[in-house]
Amino acid sequence: MSLPVIPQILIESIAGRLLETDCDCLVVGIGDEGAMSSAAADIDQQFNGWLVKSIASGLMKTGYGEMLLMPLPPAIGALKHAPKSLLFVGFGKATQLDRGKTHLLGSTIMRRLCDAQRDLVVVSLDPLVPHECHDAFIAGSITGCDGQAIYVTEPKAFAPGSIAFEGVSEEAIVSGKTIGDSINVVRRLVNEPPNRMYPQRFAEAAQAIASDVGLGIEVWDEKRLEAEGCRALLAVGAASAKPSRMVILHYRGGAESLPSIALVGKGVTFDSGGLSIKPSDGMIDMKCDMAGAATVLGVMRALAILKVPVNVVGLCGLAENMISGEAFKLGDVIETRKGTMIEILNTDAEGRVVLADVLDVAVQYQPAAIVDLATLTGACMVALGCDVAGLMTNNEPLCRDICSAAEGQGELVWQLPMFDFYREQIKSKVADIKNVGDGRWGGAITAAKFLEQFVDCVPWVHIDIAGPAFAESAKPHRDAGATGVMLRTLVGWLQSRAAG
Repeated sequence: MSLPVIPQILIESIAGRLLETDCDCLVVGIGDEGAMSSAAADIDQQFNGWLVKSIASGLMKTGYGEMLLMPLPPAIGALKHAPKSLLFVGFGKATQLDRGKTHLLGSTIMRRLCDAQRDLVVVSLDPLVPHECHDAFIAGSITGCDGQAIYVTEPKAFAPGSIAFEGVSEEAIVSGKTIGDSINVVRRLVNEPPNRMYPQRFAEAAQAIASDVGLGIEVWDEKRLEAEGCRALLAVGAASAKPSRMVILHYRGGAESLPSIALVGKGVTFDSGGLSIKPSDGMIDMKCDMAGAATVLGVMRALAILKVPVNVVGLCGLAENMISGEAFKLGDVIETRKGTMIEILNTDAEGRVVLADVLDVAVQYQPAAIVDLATLTGACMVALGCDVAGLMTNNEPLCRDICSAAEGQGELVWQLPMFDFYREQIKSKVADIKNVGDGRWGGAITAAKFLEQFVDCVPWVHIDIAGPAFAESAKPHRDAGATGVMLRTLVGWLQSRAAG
């Protein structure tokens, strides 16, 4: 079985009189207080204030995200070369257009235009979109062209063959396309059904991507994992017919003397809950429990293509949490790679058990910092809802930097406290620690305190993406299913770190 390929969309720059471009659709921007993109101004000037009158009458709305798709007015259609249709898009107030909002708007536009096959879409965005946001607009446009219906026999959504953006630089094209495609790689991996995406298949996908973009890669099979003492990861996957794996990706874009950053991802390719079995409703979307690992792979891909001057090691712990006579059990005590003894009191709290070994491997690289991503706890969703990622840390400056990067990209995060008394709640009576806290309360934090035991003194941020990594319902800017959350934040953070 081969993995589906993400849509390959040609992205290019265009200039001149866009109104005379032979394309399937021309996207025309209109904003508050008379602001217009160049094509909108051209339409209004050439046809006697038709657009201004339409706005004044209420036919055209200029609020952020408002859209009207229409065939050409007869006067414009009389041109020798002209678009087949116009999409008027409200950009709202100029002060609204930061990187986050331009990314969302680009995605919303393309989702609107994926209802039919269009070979060429032209987007008139100058001067409404600031030049420093062009790459974000392009990235959003690409992510808007893909969704979760990857196995339907009769597609209902169609990515355009090419998108031409007015006045964008080659740098913005490369950056925007790289980020957009990398997000879609993450989403495709997570949206794969669990019979097609299991540890070995993820490792194969990682090998293909590494070969394509020039990343170094190691894949630890079950024999290597056993030799390395990764008993916790192996315990979680013991009941599955699909053996566990660890993928280690290497990117060396910085000076040899520069210490690496370690990115660690939870890759539970399906989580039945094990012997602490989930109810059916709670198990349906558990193919998404490898979103952390998929995000690490996507970030590493983007860094390699963009040639960001940093050194990064990406580690993905891959297992399938199933049920058989080999399943790890409540009451088991497992010795981790580090030597810490874990008492298992809930086999559905398996992600932290996997990460215990992966974090210990990360520490051996003596990284300057560790960031882990995991769809770890429902408790984080109870605390923050489905759209916000929870951050927990042992190093406030590092966490502030990542929060700042998230704010700059328009991704929603919130820091949760790591008070010392939470550590007491994971102490075991029979081993060093247990894999759950005392009762339901503060579950996202006690899970983070568990992980903290395996990072030693390395500056570390844990990102719980259980809520925003996978969406149950669609929104105007994205389909339901995997979202690729935090990729833009982490790439932006690493770019800022490289810039000093």
